[in-house]
Amino acid sequence: MLPPKTMTGTLSSDKKLALLDDIDKLRSHGISQYVNLPQLIVCGDQSSGKSSVLEAISCIPFPTKDNLCTRFATEVILRHTSDVAISVAIVPGPGRSDEEQTKLLAFRHNLANVKDFPMLVDNAKSCMGVTNNSSAFSTDVLRLEISGPRQPHLTIVDLPGLIHSENKLQTAADIQIVQNMVYEYMINRRSIILAVISAKNDYANQIVLKLARQVDPQGRRTMGVITKPDTLSIGSESETAFVNLARNMDIAFRLGWHVLKNRSYETRELSTEARDDDERQFLDQGIWKDLARDTVGIYALREKLSKVLFDQIRVELPMLIEDIEGKINSCRKTLARLGPNRVGIDQQRLFLLQISQEFQAISKAALDGSYGHSFFGESRSPDGYTRRLRAVVQNLNVEFAESIRLRGQQRRIVEDNVGLSDPPKGMDTISRAEYIEEIKELLYITRGRELPGMFNPLMVGDLFREQSKPWERLARQHLQNVWQAARSFLDLLISNLADEPTSEALLDQVIDPLMDQKLTEMNQKLEEILKPYQSSHPITYNHYFTETIQKVRETRHEAEIARKLSKFLGHKEGTVFHSAEVKNARVSSLLSALSSRTEADMDRYACSEILDCMEAYYKVAMKSVIDNVAVHAIECCLIVGISDLLSPSSVLQMNQELLCGIAAETHQNQALREQTQRKLAVLQAGLEICRSHADRKSLSMLRLSHQAPRMLTLHTDRAEPSKFRFGGLERLAKRPEPENLEDLFDNKQLSQKTVKKASAGLPESIAISAAMEIVPPSNKVDRPPTPPTFKSAQVSSPVSAWPTSFPDSWGVPSPPVFDKPKKKKDKAVKT
Repeated sequence: MLPPKTMTGTLSSDKKLALLDDIDKLRSHGISQYVNLPQLIVCGDQSSGKSSVLEAISCIPFPTKDNLCTRFATEVILRHTSDVAISVAIVPGPGRSDEEQTKLLAFRHNLANVKDFPMLVDNAKSCMGVTNNSSAFSTDVLRLEISGPRQPHLTIVDLPGLIHSENKLQTAADIQIVQNMVYEYMINRRSIILAVISAKNDYANQIVLKLARQVDPQGRRTMGVITKPDTLSIGSESETAFVNLARNMDIAFRLGWHVLKNRSYETRELSTEARDDDERQFLDQGIWKDLARDTVGIYALREKLSKVLFDQIRVELPMLIEDIEGKINSCRKTLARLGPNRVGIDQQRLFLLQISQEFQAISKAALDGSYGHSFFGESRSPDGYTRRLRAVVQNLNVEFAESIRLRGQQRRIVEDNVGLSDPPKGMDTISRAEYIEEIKELLYITRGRELPGMFNPLMVGDLFREQSKPWERLARQHLQNVWQAARSFLDLLISNLADEPTSEALLDQVIDPLMDQKLTEMNQKLEEILKPYQSSHPITYNHYFTETIQKVRETRHEAEIARKLSKFLGHKEGTVFHSAEVKNARVSSLLSALSSRTEADMDRYACSEILDCMEAYYKVAMKSVIDNVAVHAIECCLIVGISDLLSPSSVLQMNQELLCGIAAETHQNQALREQTQRKLAVLQAGLEICRSHADRKSLSMLRLSHQAPRMLTLHTDRAEPSKFRFGGLERLAKRPEPENLEDLFDNKQLSQKTVKKASAGLPESIAISAAMEIVPPSNKVDRPPTPPTFKSAQVSSPVSAWPTSFPDSWGVPSPPVFDKPKKKKDKAVKT
């Protein structure tokens, strides 16, 4: 058994002690309400021996009552000093009022006699409003600061014991509340979980292990503690099972297991020294003496916990800094939206002037299609597309043009027996022959002085107006869609620039009335655009009209000639004319066949001409309407004026009543500003403290941890994955991990130079894992038959520039280890 000793070695240095003290200071200032701090939490089922473990670690008699549940968290701060000192204080929870916080913060007592400690804890409970007879649970934290020559440098958070069943003092609701409280602490990825289990019960039935596996399925940040081993029958299967558990053979944790012998009811009066001697004697005999000495006893546990906590703080410090910086940015954005404190009319007007200037700048950028401002955010974010107004309007205009082209006709006219089977949804389809018959009836009704084969030109206008009826409906729907897109953009923009009450007032009293007015103007402009096509006769001087008619006639004439030639040559119907064989034929007969009359009915010929003219004019008019709607109705009536909806000049012209109704500050906003300012002050102070302990190398590794998973994608189809020397849990599980770096040198697994290079600047426990990542599985290394190739590689630096290993808690996979390729002189080696 290890002899009694105090904290020695590197952990007692002033720098490390300052780091632990500063983390505790951050927690006492309440920064843990905003970001998760690295911490060591003690969890266990009720009556598992948690309090006895804390008592053994701190040498302070904690109150222990097996039939009662602790209803708050207890933070135990242990420091190694020459003098003994104990102080008790309360850290108010986030839900406390200012008056309650003042009362709780005033509770601070120093102890002269250790025996008075249980009584002082009861007084603290009363101050928090938590008694043994009540069912209330508190979010306050009882803070115990204990220093002395026997104390390690350690901070532990003790949580209420997990309840198995209800009784008179513990209801079913209490069971759920305790589990939720413990789970909230355990889910914090920066928490090291000290799972305490009792050897009196089957460990498979203890709730703490179930919760630990849920939040830490790979066991990377969990350490198990086995208590009450003296209750096991010597030589029993249960004793063997718990010994195997202590050897990390059953439930494997990265931090392993530890065995302690608590005071029993009969030995409850033993002194601390007698308790430690009794534990040492028990663990030095029987089956327990075969366990490694650093996994048993209170002395080894103190050393281990101090080292684990310090390593966890150092590893998590860069990520903690990043989280604090993110919270600070969020606070600043909130304060920017709230604006300065505005009581008078001048302050309110100045506030709106600043908003209007920002509004004009961002809205102009959105209309110009320049999306560099932070307001626009990521293009693939939920609101990213809505914020890019120009892109939305452009796409809606394209969709409108396509809808007019496909669904703008009252009836779709197709060539005979072509396209009749698949008409667009909601549209009637008619063949050309049938439509000509309808025109023929109209021709009889409107006949004037025209000669046979000629027609009244006004008939083209009648047919066109009937065919273009859907235009107005489609155009109005398009205007509504564009207006709604602009309205959504303005909602997001105003909400981004001002707090919620101010943004709602601006939208209700300024933006919405002006936008409604613009919608009216857009509809009026649409009526102006469509009026010539709905009431006047067709007018166009676009050469596209005549070209379209000529093209249609040429196409139809060509088809007719092809039909006549096929008939003259005796080809079967459906034969492709350009691939048919031509036999000897008389030219006179051919000319006669081609010059034969195609249409004997002059009225039908006139109706065909009317239809050609109508379709040609329809195409010309459709293009004109699409352009006019996009330019005059949307761009001129809506888009151009968006930046002027809220301008500095309009703010200066606001009367006092309107100005106060918009910019006057509510009591809720004043309270939110004060709360955010306090939060910002705490975070900034915490950031300064954390940065004072963070080295440049840690921050560099943090940046690499974000980039590494995206740098390379491996091809592994050339060989079995198991043949590659990948670092990871599967390989490490097959080889015992060394206890220190010297073991690697003694076993000749690695050279000292290689190990030091892989683990430079890291805590020893992390350095071992880093070095193990480059240890070959055996003396004979299995190499892949061919080197792996890379696909979709985005390599910003050579593979050798990767850090050899990342701490497990970061969740970053270690890079593969490959045999270093031989380099040729004066030639660069490409990956």
